[in-house]
Amino acid sequence: MCETPLHFKSITEIAEEIASKQLSPVDVTSAMLQRIEQRDSRLKSYATVMTEQAMAAAQAAEREINAGTYRGPLHGVPIAVKDLCFTKNVRTMGAAKVLADHIPTFDGTVIAKLKAAGAILLGKLNLTEGAMGGYNPEFDIPKNPWNPDRWTGSSSSGSGVATAAGLCFGSLGSDTGGSIRFPAAACGIVGIKPTWGRVSRYGVLALAESMDHVGPMTRSVADAAIMLEAIAGYDPNDPTSLPNPVPNMLEGIGQDLQGIRVGFDENYATNGIDVELADAVRAGVGVLANQGAEIVEVELPDVDEYVAAWPTLCATEAVAAHAATYPSQRDAYGPWFRGWLDMGAKVTGAEYAKANNLRAACTGHLRKVFTEIDVLVCPSMSAPPHAITPEILYGAYEPRHPKFQRFTVPFNYNGAPTLSVPCGMNSDGLPLSIQFVGKHLTEALLCRVGHAYEYATPWRDHHPDV
Repeated sequence: MCETPLHFKSITEIAEEIASKQLSPVDVTSAMLQRIEQRDSRLKSYATVMTEQAMAAAQAAEREINAGTYRGPLHGVPIAVKDLCFTKNVRTMGAAKVLADHIPTFDGTVIAKLKAAGAILLGKLNLTEGAMGGYNPEFDIPKNPWNPDRWTGSSSSGSGVATAAGLCFGSLGSDTGGSIRFPAAACGIVGIKPTWGRVSRYGVLALAESMDHVGPMTRSVADAAIMLEAIAGYDPNDPTSLPNPVPNMLEGIGQDLQGIRVGFDENYATNGIDVELADAVRAGVGVLANQGAEIVEVELPDVDEYVAAWPTLCATEAVAAHAATYPSQRDAYGPWFRGWLDMGAKVTGAEYAKANNLRAACTGHLRKVFTEIDVLVCPSMSAPPHAITPEILYGAYEPRHPKFQRFTVPFNYNGAPTLSVPCGMNSDGLPLSIQFVGKHLTEALLCRVGHAYEYATPWRDHHPDV
């Protein structure tokens, strides 16, 4: 077999070579910066490349490691973050023109934690305006490395593209209604949406605070576990962060699935869903059974009626998040996000309360389902990445059928952790994705399930030709 190119190696592989001094953090970082320079002019995943800061951090990491101080598996490893995460003295724009000159004076908690783990920050990654559905026409739009004419998964699109294309070894995304899972699925990578509160949101630009999650996007499940463990934990600057201890996310990751109850609702997972995707998910259930899992038939309600309340909740909370610039700088927003904020501004208190009651009902139904199972399996999104047009990317906001977010929004509502893993390629050569959903604070179990699935299938070795 051909050796994996440096840029497509896993964090686990790179960490071993850096720890044993077979690889130099300086050389690895220099190689990644060179690859970004050569490839990203077409892919457009980076909003800001932090060349000088990255090289300085790599030199510091190399000195520490050579002196016998090794911080762990992220030490000296180049990663990147969605441009929502405050980074001291570096523009943090959220793809919004109104924030084009926003330069934080401090690092957000997730950035501080990554730096404390010794990670090398290559730069900030492009996203949709305000982390919603469309782009500001004055900002770059990331291109799907599998097919530039297909969707990149909306909000955390730069994170999905850069990770899939080997322009970083892992990245951070955020997810309010699917924006870790959609780009992970569209770009053929792994994404974890942690339990709400597991990761601090202090120093992260908000979309809808009651549903915002920050999490890792990587090319393997073990890599996602490593990154999640580094950024998780209680933060006194974020009172919504959870005080629960952070476990070793890799503990037990290589075990089989004996004794794990995996729930599957055929109707929920396949009705009205792309046929090739539905077949791949069914096959994935069989893989889990072969790994020792007990497959339990469960029945979910028609969640689409509950998902329909999400725009009301999200748009209203987005107005609160953008109070400093909307409506005072309304015309500076792009057509898509401006329309989203305009919609949110018209929501009455009674309408928000009704939507919130639907959220609570959906959460209650899911709580009942999870009394019978440890993990739920379903697709990460309802179809492979669709064709794109300028109107889709930065035209006016257009409502979508709730089916579009059937597999994402319910778990933003209840804050449950999810793990998305590649599960095949369709007949057009586009990636397909399976999703594992757990009970609160069971990310380590999800990683065990995802790792078992990943190593029983060939998809972890598929990379786009860029």
